[in-house]
Amino acid sequence: MKIVDLQVVRFQVPAYNGFDASGHQHPVPGRWSEEALIRIVTDEGAEGIFVSSQRHFEPTDKYPFERLQTPSGGNQQASFQVNSNSWDVLLKTVRPHLLGEDPFCRERIWRKLSGLQRSFPKLTDRMLAMIDLALWDLAGKVSNQPVYKLLGGHRQKVKAYASTMVGDHYQGGLSSPEDFADYAEACKKMGYKAFKLHTWMDEVWTPSTIMATPDPARDIEACRAVRDRVGSDMVLMLDPYHTYSRQQALTIGKELEKLDYYWFEEPMNEYSVSSYAWLSEQLDIPVIGPESHAGKIYARTEWVIHKAADILRAGVMGVGGLTPFMKIAHLAEAFGIPLEAHSPGIGSVHAIAAMSIPGEYYERGLLHPFLNYDVTPPWLNEMVDPMDEEGFITVPQKAGLGVDINYGYIEQNRLSGE
Repeated sequence: MKIVDLQVVRFQVPAYNGFDASGHQHPVPGRWSEEALIRIVTDEGAEGIFVSSQRHFEPTDKYPFERLQTPSGGNQQASFQVNSNSWDVLLKTVRPHLLGEDPFCRERIWRKLSGLQRSFPKLTDRMLAMIDLALWDLAGKVSNQPVYKLLGGHRQKVKAYASTMVGDHYQGGLSSPEDFADYAEACKKMGYKAFKLHTWMDEVWTPSTIMATPDPARDIEACRAVRDRVGSDMVLMLDPYHTYSRQQALTIGKELEKLDYYWFEEPMNEYSVSSYAWLSEQLDIPVIGPESHAGKIYARTEWVIHKAADILRAGVMGVGGLTPFMKIAHLAEAFGIPLEAHSPGIGSVHAIAAMSIPGEYYERGLLHPFLNYDVTPPWLNEMVDPMDEEGFITVPQKAGLGVDINYGYIEQNRLSGE
């Protein structure tokens, strides 16, 4: 079996979440966004498919912004700003290196493509992951098995935690410790057994500022408000988004210990491995990382060797796919260190289900009081991570990745320019 084509089908989707100038996700006025279906085609007719996003938000009653007026399925290309640069990299850089390859030789393909990143910096780890996941989907479909079973098949249900968007300044959103407490209580009622705060990321500079960071006291206040509200029977975590100094991180960590928080995630710049080794030694609460550190398995090996984290962190999309992610899982297993998967998505579902360490939680989100996460994206026929009343995600049992795609929607909302 040989690969004969790589196809990228771009399509528009309604969106109510977006990013601020610092890259933090928030609710935004309704807009049209762009996603893509990646298809790897073989000479024997077998195909592997990956959709660039498998989650969608709809406004709740609290949503204060303008909503999209055109129903899903109405083509709005005239008002849509198309940016196809990312997909051009796949078609112009990756495609020539895939043609003629055996789709089952994922290790060879991954090493071949990752080697291109030095000369083609626009070929990101996320793009590598899209190709790798499409190849795993193909393998699962050919063998008539779900991907997690091909990876080892450790379990069929995974605990989920509610992971918030970052703190904001929207009244009734996540603008205060009380808002975080309100939302934690709401998530508990939804069935979540665990809740993670992403607190405020706004950095304030003044003429005399040496290092601008958010406010540690405000973060601590929010963490205390949440614990007071939900009681002792909900697992809580904090991710202050790598903005603090050593001493600030230590101060926050000590307070989290008093509040019985479960882990403390990336409080400092992750490129300083020695800072994390120092912090992990100082604190009893588990320090978890790295999340955003580049370097795939190689960077995480350094973290393990230097004892920089009590819980290792990696994302399927962030390290280049399931193929490298499982190497990190085996690294963590060999050293007796837990590994938690970063970010939601179908790749994370299969990875966590296959890990024997295990990874304890699936990150569900990012969540916000203004947005409803529990809706099926219009380009899919069912959610990839529906949660049951006990707070568990059930792993798909269909062949491949198990994503049920609404091809009719994609075709109706297809964007020109492939």
